[in-house]
Amino acid sequence: MPDPGKAADLAEFVCLLGELRAWAGMPSYRVLAKRVGPLMRPARVVSLSTVVDAFKTGRSRLDLDLVVGIVRALGADEPAVGLWRTACIKVHGLARTGGPAGVFSQLPTDLATFTGRREELARLIAAATQHHDRSGANTVVISAVEGMAGVGKTQLAIHAAHKLVRAGHFTDVQLHVNLRGFDPELPPADPSAVLEAFLRQLGVAAQQIPESRDERAAMYRDRMRDRRALVLLDNAATEDQVRDLIPAGPTCLVLITSRRSLAGLDGATPHLIDTFTETEALDLLTRIAGHDRVAAEPEAAARAIEYCDHLPLALALTAARLRSRPAWSLAELADRMQAGRLEAISAGGRAIRPVFDASYQALPDRAQQVFRLIGLHPGPDFSPAAAAALAGITASEAAEVLELLLDEHLLQQKRSGRFELHDLLRAYANEQTNTIDPDQERRAAVHRMLDHYVHTAHDAALLVERGRDPLNLPPPQPGVSLEHFADHERALAWFTTEHAVLLNAAGHAAATGFHAHTWQLAHALTTYLDRRGNWHDLAAVGNTAIDAADRLADPLGKAIARNIVARAHRRHGNYEDAQHHLRHALDLFRRIGNLGGQADTYIELARVKAWQSPPAIAEALTLARQAHALYQSRGHRLGQAQTLTAIGWSHARLGDYAQALACCRQALPVLEEFDDRERQAHAWDSIAYAHSYLGQHSQAAACYKRALDLCRDLGDRPLEADILNRFGDAHHAAHHPDAAHDAWQHALDILTELDHPYAAQIRGKLGLYGDRRENPYRGRVRGRYELDV
Repeated sequence: MPDPGKAADLAEFVCLLGELRAWAGMPSYRVLAKRVGPLMRPARVVSLSTVVDAFKTGRSRLDLDLVVGIVRALGADEPAVGLWRTACIKVHGLARTGGPAGVFSQLPTDLATFTGRREELARLIAAATQHHDRSGANTVVISAVEGMAGVGKTQLAIHAAHKLVRAGHFTDVQLHVNLRGFDPELPPADPSAVLEAFLRQLGVAAQQIPESRDERAAMYRDRMRDRRALVLLDNAATEDQVRDLIPAGPTCLVLITSRRSLAGLDGATPHLIDTFTETEALDLLTRIAGHDRVAAEPEAAARAIEYCDHLPLALALTAARLRSRPAWSLAELADRMQAGRLEAISAGGRAIRPVFDASYQALPDRAQQVFRLIGLHPGPDFSPAAAAALAGITASEAAEVLELLLDEHLLQQKRSGRFELHDLLRAYANEQTNTIDPDQERRAAVHRMLDHYVHTAHDAALLVERGRDPLNLPPPQPGVSLEHFADHERALAWFTTEHAVLLNAAGHAAATGFHAHTWQLAHALTTYLDRRGNWHDLAAVGNTAIDAADRLADPLGKAIARNIVARAHRRHGNYEDAQHHLRHALDLFRRIGNLGGQADTYIELARVKAWQSPPAIAEALTLARQAHALYQSRGHRLGQAQTLTAIGWSHARLGDYAQALACCRQALPVLEEFDDRERQAHAWDSIAYAHSYLGQHSQAAACYKRALDLCRDLGDRPLEADILNRFGDAHHAAHHPDAAHDAWQHALDILTELDHPYAAQIRGKLGLYGDRRENPYRGRVRGRYELDV
């Protein structure tokens, strides 16, 4: 192999490059162009003429990235590539240690495969042009393009720069430098050396360039004054690295790219770049891999895009690899990605893992540890308290580290107080923790995280459902941060925020052998999921809980899990299945002498019976009385009041309205004392039902409204629909058809949203009126009985 270090000037270097081609067997320029494209950073289509020109003597400059790609394509190993890189810099007069790479080529080539980014591009163009179109502009425009590694910051900035220059903007000077902020092989570029190179570009003789950085910066600002100049500072490490490279004149534009936040740079406007949309991702895959191959396998293409999680660099590498393997199908590549994404996302000498390595290795030790352990979180997002539990640190310490990871664009924040990992970064973090952290440390981290969710969810559930018997949980592990809530509303908001996380956590607990945490999480979620109508989730988490409790042979967990699944069956109208699980639960509670569990199960059985025929309603009354007796034996005042409400409802359904009113009115003061809004809503609903059937329509309407206000405060959608249905019946009985229609329609909207089987019956009631224009009551003025919806 020829020695590039022997080149005394650019012409000799080009001759040696030709000798290297001969050493490699004289591949054709066309073949070489195909090999070079995937090896460029980022991957791109390299034209035949571009490669041919690189071997022509008499050139004034060479593109360093192109030279490195050609050397790699000709079979040189990485040490040899380093020698050619150094020699190329040397012959361009930039051989100083720490000198910049690529400043001599001005703007890099705009990729033919560039796609998408319409909105981001429009914002960059507008920021550059609107400022200079305004009269009186007196400051330089600085646009900082930021985002995670591989998101396409550099190519967006290059494309924007070319677009601006083609449109006649900043045509005097275009300067470019790769500042190597995260280069795995070379240190970050020295700003003083970059200034020297820029000054040479601006025509300053070497002997006239000052020695000190401050003097060079002053000369640079002076030489850029009144010039319509564009300066592209790529891959910046810190604000300090770029501060002296920014001209002072208002006729200049500075585009900076960095995977680190540059919030401390005065006057810079951040442009945060996210991953591609589905359409953009498919377009990039098609442009590089070829339209016919992608169009022939649309499902496999969608899988590949999903495994890349829409990250442009990952997509480009995947497409380039597919293009270099004409015998592969897209489905075969997608299967490889499914088996191991980080290994599969590569092309030639480039891969996604080293890109992430550079960002990760730049972190301090504590941040590296937190980042790794976050890879154990089941997702989709998490709070600082959950991260603190994983790492065994305080919430304030976790918040500080998360802020750092956010600045490094290793985390995303789409909502205040919530953080998430890009899927590929999650896979990378998980890989790192499995490699670095011992098994016992990883298991301890998961234990702390699950303790955080179980204890916080348990406390929140006690506020969401007043009167709920607390579980006797073991204390949380040391280092666990818990969240606390002042009232029902905040607890309910927490469940809403953590809904998907808690479901994932329950599944993760089951998969990792934390079986007690599994059924305890399911128990804490039950009331929230039930009230929101998430009955498929309720059934799924309940069945997972049954399996976990069975593995533990824990009778309490088994009984609670059976009750959860029974509730889901009842909501779906599967009454036989519900009774089967409840009978099992009742037997388990009896075996362990748990009177509260028995009473709760009797109430659940009564609810199942109440939805069936009149003979079953009589049985529901008996079951409710059994529950009442158990609560009475325990001296449980709230439980007695709750069961009195169930007894009252059974009396109402059986036509004993006076007894129904007596039971519910007796229960209300205790329910109000304990702030049990759910049972208060049930009590007022039963009272309203009795008034309606007694012909006391105004009293019925007032009571239904009180019941609706309570269940809306609770966020109990199924109960709201149930009450609206009966309110519609009451309006119908009182000859208020418009109000009846409104109540039934609102109930139908909720039940349709919940995919509830009872929706069909509501549609039947609405069919009574047909076209409301033919309604004989339509001309009436709506009065006090109308439902306010």
